[in-house]
Amino acid sequence: MNRVVIIDDDRSVREIVRRSLEKDDLQGFTAEDADAGLDLIRSEDPDVVLLDVMLPGASGLEVFEEIRSIDRGRPIIFMTAGTDSETAIKAMQLGGFDYVTKPLDLPDLNRLVLDAVDTRRMMKKTVAIPTGNTGIAASGDAFVGSSPAMIDVYKAIGRVSAQNVPVLIRGESGTGKELVARAICQHSDRDKEPFIAVNCAALPDTLLESELFGHEKGSFTGAQRQRIGKFEACNGGTIFLDEVGDMSPLVQGKVLRLLQEQKFERVGGNETIETDVRIITATNRDLEQMVAEGEFREDLFYRLNGVTVALPPLRARGDDIQLLLEHYLTLSCRDMNKSHVEGIAPEALEILRAYRWPGNVRELRSVIRQALLNTTGPVIVPSCLPTDVISGKTPSDAEDEASGPSHDLSQFVDGRLAQGSTDLYAETLEMMERFLITRVLQKTRGNQTQAADILGITRGKIRDRVNTFGISIDKEVSLDD
Repeated sequence: MNRVVIIDDDRSVREIVRRSLEKDDLQGFTAEDADAGLDLIRSEDPDVVLLDVMLPGASGLEVFEEIRSIDRGRPIIFMTAGTDSETAIKAMQLGGFDYVTKPLDLPDLNRLVLDAVDTRRMMKKTVAIPTGNTGIAASGDAFVGSSPAMIDVYKAIGRVSAQNVPVLIRGESGTGKELVARAICQHSDRDKEPFIAVNCAALPDTLLESELFGHEKGSFTGAQRQRIGKFEACNGGTIFLDEVGDMSPLVQGKVLRLLQEQKFERVGGNETIETDVRIITATNRDLEQMVAEGEFREDLFYRLNGVTVALPPLRARGDDIQLLLEHYLTLSCRDMNKSHVEGIAPEALEILRAYRWPGNVRELRSVIRQALLNTTGPVIVPSCLPTDVISGKTPSDAEDEASGPSHDLSQFVDGRLAQGSTDLYAETLEMMERFLITRVLQKTRGNQTQAADILGITRGKIRDRVNTFGISIDKEVSLDD
């Protein structure tokens, strides 16, 4: 039976909470002050601690530090009669699992404690991905991965870097196109010369032209002095034009001339300027389709497409996902001063590996940082992950979900009608109940008490349906075949 220590100077609160926890098979131990509570924690080794913020002779925030010194992985839930925002902020800043106010909502508190117990269970397991053991350069600008698709990328970089030809890097947003461009430059004979990156989608057409080619004083409103453009500043080096598909026809024409002649004029100027730059471009758009629709110059496309490097999406990189998680976890722990974090729990890793990563490596790094912000202990568990990652759903899934269940129900009814069913009403109700209970248990991550509250039925009925329908709630909720 899981144990909970309740530290509160109000006897009625202690007893009410203890009895409420018993309904969910949680054994409560109570203490009226900090010293008695610490003694209980040492003797009973509880899974969760409920800690009042205001205790006789001591602050719950001070006691929190002593409890954490005994075991940093034990979830601590603060309870308080006040609504002071500073106290709540401080409690969560220290690493509290959660913060509840009095009068207590006992069903909600029970659910919170059960979640904390589950977190504690995962904290005790050996982490699936540890921190500080990558053996990879301690920089975010390093290639990580050894999947066949990435090996092909490394080979392509090796083949083109020494050749003074334009390179077009293609791949979804967030796959690391600028990283490839920098690697090409670093392995070329221009590695000691400037490398300048320009995001063509981030600037309006007029500003992009001025940014790339410069302008003369008075050439347009606000041009109070002459400005040197990126192509001129990058003479002898490499310029990387990201999102090249977003360039206007005017800028496309000037870039084409520069590729052909290495010459250009500043905006509003007549002087022809010569430069020697290597152009590397990148896009996540279908340039062939844009050419067919007249949105991108065909002659420029063929000029830019001297050599193509195709970057794979993260979902196609297999075990590279785990390597990237380990790499960015180590970097983020260092950058965010989270040295106490030991790694990622197996349950959380399972969710991360199953996720489709529409935002690719950029999204993965963001998810790791969010998880570190959410974690209150030494291990990242599923509840620390963003909700869209836990659910496995991306924005593109919304349209599919809108018609999913009704489509399945229609197929079921049509199928049973075709087979000549004589008990269709009962069969359809059972099918709907099976779907509903499974879906709610997925939402509550297997918490049957919370599922019963959402459905408005007893926990016993939930258990009965779990057995009847063969619903598995071991690691993820699913229906047995």
